[in-house]
Amino acid sequence: MTAPVPAPDANDPAGRSGPLAPTETAFTLLVTSVLDYGIFMLDPTGHVSSWNAGAERIKGYGASDIIGKHFSVFYPPEDIAADKPGLELEAAIADGRLEDEGWRIRQDGSRFWANVVITPLFGETGELRGFGKVTRDMTERRAAEQALSERRRLFTHLVQAQELERRRIAWDVHDDTIQAMVAVGMRLQLLADQSDDPYARELTRLDASVREAVGRLRNLTFRLQPPGIDRHGLVEALSQHLDDVVSADWGLEPSLHHDVRTEPAPETAITIFRIVQEALLNVHKHARARSVRISVTTEDKGLLVRVTDDGTGRPALAHRLHEHFGLMEMRERAETAGGWWTFRSEPGTGTTVEFWVPDLPPGVLDEPLPGPPAGHRDSTTALQEPS
Repeated sequence: MTAPVPAPDANDPAGRSGPLAPTETAFTLLVTSVLDYGIFMLDPTGHVSSWNAGAERIKGYGASDIIGKHFSVFYPPEDIAADKPGLELEAAIADGRLEDEGWRIRQDGSRFWANVVITPLFGETGELRGFGKVTRDMTERRAAEQALSERRRLFTHLVQAQELERRRIAWDVHDDTIQAMVAVGMRLQLLADQSDDPYARELTRLDASVREAVGRLRNLTFRLQPPGIDRHGLVEALSQHLDDVVSADWGLEPSLHHDVRTEPAPETAITIFRIVQEALLNVHKHARARSVRISVTTEDKGLLVRVTDDGTGRPALAHRLHEHFGLMEMRERAETAGGWWTFRSEPGTGTTVEFWVPDLPPGVLDEPLPGPPAGHRDSTTALQEPS
């Protein structure tokens, strides 16, 4: 059986000495005591008729200073000149509610960024009785959002600068160093064909060394500039890397599972590719694994990526991240992008690298990723194929 609600004390109408009953008085006490929101009423002409503690904290006015004054005193001069206060009341009446964000003025003249909701209040017969107004100070949130936006802009510039330098090096190595070494190899082979032993054998060995060096340089250019990511997207670039490098060159059994709902921004895709590329290189060098699994899924306005191998596991690295450049680079890339990175390794169960990065919103950076320099023989596959 529900216990009866005690009658309010006539000497304590607000119920301060005991539990508050769900009365108009209790509700009024609640509203007037709220500090995080400015909650007050306007009469039908826009003059302040009530004032709570939150409004005083946010706007600086005491109740005696502001009640009876027109609420346009909260607006900057440019908004008053445009009759924004009156237009907002009209819009609230027409639409039943108005929400706005913009600059407002405190009593001391300082500005703050406010979220404002205005609700018209009508009587039982439909006449306008006034307006309810709720104000929140959003200055700190706006500053945080602007800082995040600036960080994202700086991040995209950083990614582009890194990729431009990688591509420049790849093109220089391909168009200059590799071509020169290929020419040397051809000359050595020609001399070997024209020479007698033992010079022919020595020249052939030198030619083989040059060819091996050319192959290593071509692998370097491939790592510097992965083909396909600009034209075909993240998933295709990862798939090609698994086929061409992880499977063909390293002999691992790779698998790729993905649930990417929309293609990420180019800077996000490149960041993910680079982290996965480094994680796979660590598997190749250290894990003694037979297979590696990659999953890429859209999650929480970003992409969650896992790279898991079936190797021996190296738990000591989890306590020595600062000593391992590859792990440091992966974590720094993820965190610079505004995401997170983690590393788990257990003996006999392999290693998992997991990270999440937010996808950049459209229009953060308008410039496309850099293209090849003038006069370059434009072909991503040219960086891998013999010339």
